[in-house]
Amino acid sequence: MLSRIPSRCAVVGPSFRRGLATEATTASSQQPSPSQLPSEPAKKPSRPHIKTAIILNRSPILTRTPTAFEKAYYSYQARIRRALHNPFPYEFYFKQGTLLETRFNLEERKRERLAFGPGFLEKEDISEEKRQANIAAVEQLAQQEGEGEELMPRQHEADIKNDQKSLDRMGQRNLYLVVQVTENGKDIWRFPQGDVEKGQLLHQAAQKNLLAVCGDKMDTWIVGRAPVGVHKPEPQSDSPESVIFFHKAHIMAGQVVADGKNIKDFRWLSYQEIRDTVEPSYWESIKDILSEF
Repeated sequence: MLSRIPSRCAVVGPSFRRGLATEATTASSQQPSPSQLPSEPAKKPSRPHIKTAIILNRSPILTRTPTAFEKAYYSYQARIRRALHNPFPYEFYFKQGTLLETRFNLEERKRERLAFGPGFLEKEDISEEKRQANIAAVEQLAQQEGEGEELMPRQHEADIKNDQKSLDRMGQRNLYLVVQVTENGKDIWRFPQGDVEKGQLLHQAAQKNLLAVCGDKMDTWIVGRAPVGVHKPEPQSDSPESVIFFHKAHIMAGQVVADGKNIKDFRWLSYQEIRDTVEPSYWESIKDILSEF
């Protein structure tokens, strides 16, 4: 039995190996070589369409109204400074018994009352008639020197009418220019923008496009040459990919001229108003560039 085992292996082994060789040969004969495959021309990636947009900003023209916490903090600091300051030697600057000395004393008591409260002051050792006479004399002196003029209200008429084309509205906030245009048969709001011509720098193209879109009736200046943001709109089926670079600019005077061709309308809006006006995808690209105040 031991002598038959090698003979069986010799018969089975070569036939098995021939079967594998036959299958490999058949498979290789059916599949074409890479050199025989037809070559397809490689598609060159299309260059994106570069554009520039201007974020035209009108800075606040009024100081911001302090919050309740800020008012309390400033009042606390004023009391500390007043408690630690050296008394003003008014006898050296004002002659005793003059109207200037009377005005200084009245103003000083007003400052003390504002800092520490009415209960802190000592009662004046003069009659009520004399005190009223002093107040009337001081007011007359202030009018003669041009003091006491009524200040302009902090709320402009444009705020009452909600005139979003006025640069006088929202004096405590940053305002930005957005324009209405028609794209792909749809009216949308966005920043003024345009194409970049060959050989132009981005900030030069931005300035030129602003004049072309909004007219030359504004006094503006570009903050810097470097863009402050970028936006990639969703590409359309029949148009190449676009890339929009944003540049920051400020306006000192003037106003936009809507010609109805380049832009249909314009508005000066705050951060929150822009969020509710532009497209959501556009907002995601610009929300970190704008000031919330």
